[in-house]
Amino acid sequence: MGKRRRVAERRKTKPAVVGGLIAVAVVGGALGAYSLYGGGASAEDRSSTTAGHKAVKTGPPTAAEVTALSTRFLTAWQSGQVAKAAAATTDAGAATTVLTGYTKDAHITGVTVTAGRPSGASVPFSVKATVTYKGTSKPLAYESKLTVARRAEDGVALVDWKPSVVHPDLEDGDRLVTGAAGTPPIKALDRAGGELTTAKYPSLGTVLDGLREKYGKTAGGTAGIELRVVRKAATKGTQKSPDKTLVTFSEGTPGTVRTTLSPALQADAEQQVAKKTRASVVVMRPSTGEILAVANESHGFNTAFQGSLAPGSTMKVITSSLLIDKKLASADKPHPCPKYVTYGGWKFQNDDKFEIKGGTFKASFARSCNTAFISQAPKLENADLTQQAQQVFGLSMNNWAIGVPSFDGSVPVQSKAQMAASLIGQGGVRMNPLNMASVAATVKSGVFHQPYLVSPDVDHRKLATASRTLSAGTLSQLRELMQYTAAYGTAAEAMSGLGPDYGAKTGSAEVDNQKKPNGWFTAWKGDLAAAGVVQQGGHGGDTAGPIVAALLKAGS
Repeated sequence: MGKRRRVAERRKTKPAVVGGLIAVAVVGGALGAYSLYGGGASAEDRSSTTAGHKAVKTGPPTAAEVTALSTRFLTAWQSGQVAKAAAATTDAGAATTVLTGYTKDAHITGVTVTAGRPSGASVPFSVKATVTYKGTSKPLAYESKLTVARRAEDGVALVDWKPSVVHPDLEDGDRLVTGAAGTPPIKALDRAGGELTTAKYPSLGTVLDGLREKYGKTAGGTAGIELRVVRKAATKGTQKSPDKTLVTFSEGTPGTVRTTLSPALQADAEQQVAKKTRASVVVMRPSTGEILAVANESHGFNTAFQGSLAPGSTMKVITSSLLIDKKLASADKPHPCPKYVTYGGWKFQNDDKFEIKGGTFKASFARSCNTAFISQAPKLENADLTQQAQQVFGLSMNNWAIGVPSFDGSVPVQSKAQMAASLIGQGGVRMNPLNMASVAATVKSGVFHQPYLVSPDVDHRKLATASRTLSAGTLSQLRELMQYTAAYGTAAEAMSGLGPDYGAKTGSAEVDNQKKPNGWFTAWKGDLAAAGVVQQGGHGGDTAGPIVAALLKAGS
C-alpha cells in the first residue's frame, strides 16, 4: 500500500546517545576490572538544576557509570550476594525474587560471568554455571545482556531491571524451576507419521513447545526432570505461552501427538523463509482448514501464528467483500482512484501518488489503489469492517483453537481517520500469516474453516465458526478480483505460471520508525492457500510473494 500523510505533522527529533567502550574478563573465576576503550564520557554528561534544589543528572549514563554499575551487579550476582545485586537495579524487589529463585528453585550454582565489549549503555555477557538436582549435575551456559539507565526521579544510574538480564528466555512473571516437569514430553508427528524435530525443522521449536503444553498431560507420557522456564499464567482473553526446557536431566516418556503438517511442504517452507530476514509463512488447505506448513526465519517467536502486525493492502480482500456487499463497489464498474483523499483530518495517497482515470474497481484492487477504498469511508458505519471480519472471515473474536497458542487477528471498531486507515490494513488492524492464509482460504472455499494444526478429533475441542457466508454474487466478484490481480496486477510476477485456478493480493504496511514497510502476500492455488510476511522487506510482491508462490507450486 502507499503512504499516508497527516494534514499536519509534528516534527520529531531523537536524542543522540554516545557511550564509551568497556570490557571485562574473568580471572580465576571472579570478575576482573574493567578497562576503558573510549573517552570523553564526562563531557557527554549533563545535569539540570533548579534554584534551591540539588542537581539531578540527565542524559545517557557515562562510560564510567556503565562500568561501575555493570561491575557491581555482575560481581554481586556471581558471588551470590542477592541483596547487593538487586540494589544495583531499578527494581530491587523484582530482581530479588528472580535472583533468589535462580538458586533456590532452579538449583543453579557455581555462576561465572564473562562480560563482553559494551555498546553504549548495554553490556553483553556470558554465563556458565551448574544445575544440580538430587545428586546429579548438568552444565548450563548462555548469553545475555544488561543495560544501564538513569533513574528519572534522582538521576542515579542503575541496571535497568528486566528478568531477561538473568536469562534471555525470562519475561515478567516467568520463573526458572528445576524438578519434575509439570508436563510430560510429547513426540509430535507429521501427517505421514514421521517425527517432527527441530533438528529436521529448525523453526518448529515454539510449535513443539506449544504442543507439549496443550497435549503433554493427555497424550500418555510421563514427566522427566528438567530445568525449564515456567511461564506466567495467562490473563483473561489470552493464551498461556508454553514453558521452555533449558536442561534435561531425564527425558521422561513421551506421548504421541499427530499434526496436520506435510513433511514435504514443511521442509520447503523452512528453506523459503531462510532466504529472507524476518520472513514468516503459513500454508493451509481451504477445504478443511488443515495447516500444512508453518515457518519463521527467526526461531525465537512464532510470528506466523502469534504475530500482531498491520497487514497492509492484503486487508483489502476483506474490505472489498464489504464494499461489494453494500453495493459501494462492483468488479467491472467504474470506481474512483484519485491521487489523494482526505478523511478525518488525514490526507491519504497512493504509492508514488498514482491515479487511475476512468478505471474500474477491479483495476483499483489489482493495482492496490488506497484512495479507491478510503473514498468509501463516509458511506460506512464505524463497526462495518469489524462485523465483516468477524461474521464472514471468523477473525477478531479470540476463539480459535488450532492446537497451539495463536492470535486470530484484531479488527477493532474505530472512527474517523483510523476507521478509514483500517480499510487499507493500517490503523488498529492487526494480523499474522495464519490469519491472512485463512482469508485467502475463505475466498477460495466460500466458507470459513478455522485453521487447525491438530485435528479436533484428538481432544474433542470445538472449532470457531463464522455466522454467515458471502452471497454467491459477492463471492464470485471477490474471486475475480484476486484472480485478476494474480494474472495482471501487483501479484502477477510472483504468481507467473501458477494459473488459472489461482488468486492473490499483495500488501505493504508502514510501521512507525521503520524505513521499509512490511511486505505481505496472500494467495490460493487449487486446494492450497498461503500467506507470508517479510518484516521491513518492502513491497509484498517482491518479498513475501516469491515465498508464497514457491510453496503453492511445490504443494500442487
